[in-house]
Amino acid sequence: MGQFMNEDFMLYNETGRHLFHTYAERLPIIDYHCHISPREIYEDRRFDNISQIWLGGRNPDGTYFGDHYKWRVMRSNGTPEELVTGETDPLTKFKAFARSLEMAIGNPMYHWCNLELKKYFGITKPLTEENAEEIYHHCNDMLRNDPGMTVRGLIDQSNVRFVGTTDDPVDDLQWHEKIAADPDISFQVCPSFRPDKAINIHREGFVGYMDQLAQVVGKKSLDSMEDVLDALDQRIRFFREHGCRATDHGIDYVMYRPCSMEEATRVYRKAMDGQILSDEEREEYQTTLMTHLARSYHREGMVMEIHYSCLRNTNARMFAAEGPDTGFDTIAQNDCIPALAAFLSDLDSTDELPRTILFSLDAADFDRIGTMIGCFQSEEIPSKVQMGAAWWFQDTRDGMERQMKSLGNLGLLGNFVGMLTDSRSFLSYTRHDYFRRIACNLIGEWVEMGEYPAIESSLRKIVEGISYYNAERYFGIER
Repeated sequence: MGQFMNEDFMLYNETGRHLFHTYAERLPIIDYHCHISPREIYEDRRFDNISQIWLGGRNPDGTYFGDHYKWRVMRSNGTPEELVTGETDPLTKFKAFARSLEMAIGNPMYHWCNLELKKYFGITKPLTEENAEEIYHHCNDMLRNDPGMTVRGLIDQSNVRFVGTTDDPVDDLQWHEKIAADPDISFQVCPSFRPDKAINIHREGFVGYMDQLAQVVGKKSLDSMEDVLDALDQRIRFFREHGCRATDHGIDYVMYRPCSMEEATRVYRKAMDGQILSDEEREEYQTTLMTHLARSYHREGMVMEIHYSCLRNTNARMFAAEGPDTGFDTIAQNDCIPALAAFLSDLDSTDELPRTILFSLDAADFDRIGTMIGCFQSEEIPSKVQMGAAWWFQDTRDGMERQMKSLGNLGLLGNFVGMLTDSRSFLSYTRHDYFRRIACNLIGEWVEMGEYPAIESSLRKIVEGISYYNAERYFGIER
């Protein structure tokens, strides 16, 4: 019987153990996409208790912060919502989570949580309902008193070199400016450009958001498509001046329905007047915007990340009560590969295709993306167009292995830019460790089965690249 979470956790062959402990384990982390707060980094927040850093709470504006992965585990165990996102006693919430986690056999959340307890709090015994109170007080004592348990301290001890936050075009980036000017911060924090609110012309709040964007660029209003594109270009340049290396798009699916600028303006004005758009009109506006943005990203040397195939806010009752990003999203199924091909081809035809990473929440898309990326590579950089890491609901051992096997079958796994947390938690860097263990085990398995030769120099190059160096090169992070 294997020992739970020892130094060889998730490493089931000798070659995998050698690769992880010799090469992957020691490398720093490039977390190129996440949702942590730059303000909390600058202010070096200290959390009051483990429930706060794990389960979150309410922001001053009424929205939630926290980890919706954990909230889903709790709800699946029949936990009352007041103990999930409510303002109840933090110890009671922590006990409810521990009781739920104990049932999560086979769920990566079980591994992630116990890895975090081990790495940051030195706790080697698994969290259970019976020891929850003891562990709660131990963690709280460290969070309140240990000098290294502030936000910056947690990032430092995680060996993080680069953090890419997720930021709206209208953000003034004041916290990034403060971080960049602080000589005591040892790691780099850069904004990522996320223009979803400008793209989602069909969503509630679009009109107000575009008015806000106009104000940010010094205009009374944005009256045409040209005005919209110019405003976003101004914000792209502003972000680039603040070190932005990547952009991100969380879209339902990839669309491609080109139209004239006059038609796009007509659709835009119709939406600004509060009228309902047809699907065709919406796609015309979005295509015009996405293709223009992609060309701007290419010009500015920024990576374009596209996340798609998520069906959001599926539970109408709970969405009304709790709002977005609280754990009520699911995997969607879309047949948008022809549109994706046309979109990339349009950009490639004018040599304006930026470095691009494609993420789908649907594992059925892995092979489709794996073949698609091979159609649009160039000498600009190895694997210019990438299949993104197993994302969100695919962020499991099975999902990671499926994604890497698909990329290995159809592309060049050795050029893969690797893992990202996509997290709102400052303890989530253990997910990089988890990923590296799974990757090394998979590679080791191939070697021991005689499917790849045991050439040390080649294996080192592959493992170190996937763990760190490929992302460093791809995102242009200076040494």
